[in-house]
Amino acid sequence: MTSNDDYVLSFNASVVQQVKSGEIIRSQILTGKDAKQVAKLADLMELNVHAFCAKRGLVTPAHNEYTDLESRTNGELITLFDFNEFADDDDILKVMIIDQPEKLSAAIEKLPAELYEQFTILKSAPFFLEFLNKESNKGIGVKALADYFSIPAEQVMCVGDAGNDYHMIKYAGMGVAMGNATDDIKEIADYITLSNTESGVAKAIQKFVLDV
Repeated sequence: MTSNDDYVLSFNASVVQQVKSGEIIRSQILTGKDAKQVAKLADLMELNVHAFCAKRGLVTPAHNEYTDLESRTNGELITLFDFNEFADDDDILKVMIIDQPEKLSAAIEKLPAELYEQFTILKSAPFFLEFLNKESNKGIGVKALADYFSIPAEQVMCVGDAGNDYHMIKYAGMGVAMGNATDDIKEIADYITLSNTESGVAKAIQKFVLDV
């Protein structure tokens, strides 16, 4: 998300940074120790894992179709990397357990309750389960950016379609769910726009920003 040409809120919701100067407005990330913990859990459940890290970008211990999808979606090259080689203090933006939707759903039901005390855990797609710093989610990130520009929540509009958008939809004065959004996002939204194949974001901007 951008507020102008100079500022960007990263999609992982962990870092808010000025593009031109590199100034960090807010940063709450994970560590290599966290990544190794999540990778060990994924291995025990026989699921795939990948992570976004500061030094190496998108990394995974083994090629899989879901990391390939992440690579194409975000334009990130994939680096094969043994997570045991992370230093405990490496900077990690997020770790994701990734696999077939039915396998991932079954695994989520078995996650230890204490993990939810340690991480922000969000399902961003049927095959993506994200692990973030406990103090990070898109709602916190959007608020940090809004506070930086002294913009009240009532004047913020956020548009989303999946579980990782939940917090920002709740935070925004105008929370908009895409027509193809999951039911839990539609339930908390102030407005439901068209689907992603019907220019739903443009429709919301026309209605609430451009008033056309």
